[in-house]
Amino acid sequence: MKLDGIGLFVKDMATMVRIYRDVLGFEIKESENAVNVYLIKDGTLFMLYERKKFESMTSRKYEYTNGFNGHFELSLYVDTFEEVDKRFAEVVNKGATPVLEPTTKKWGQRTCYIADPEGNLIEIGSFNKPFQR
Repeated sequence: MKLDGIGLFVKDMATMVRIYRDVLGFEIKESENAVNVYLIKDGTLFMLYERKKFESMTSRKYEYTNGFNGHFELSLYVDTFEEVDKRFAEVVNKGATPVLEPTTKKWGQRTCYIADPEGNLIEIGSFNKPFQR
C-alpha cells in the first residue's frame, strides 16, 4: 500500500476551505460547499470530509474534540528562520489563531503553531536550510 493522502473531518466546510485556501495557500478545485474537498500542497493530497456525511456513509457516530485538539499536527516547512516569523505574522493577520509565537528550539528548529477554525494544530517550522527529504 502507498500513502495516498491525509483526511480531516470537518464541521464547517466553507470556513475550513477558506482558511486552507486563502490563508495557507492550498490549491482547491471544489466549491466551499462540497461534501469532500481535495487540497493539494506541494504534491501532497490533503482532504476535508464533512463530518455528518461521513457518519451517514459509515452508519456510525464519532466523537470530536472542541477547542484546540492534540490528535495530530499538520506541519509546513519554510527555508529560513526569517520566513517562519514572516509566515506566522501573515497567517495570523489573515485570521489563523496563534497558538505558539515563533521560537528557536535547542534542537535547532525555529517553529511556531497556529490553529485552524476547528482547533487543528498547524506548525510552521524551519531548520534554516532548504527542505530535503
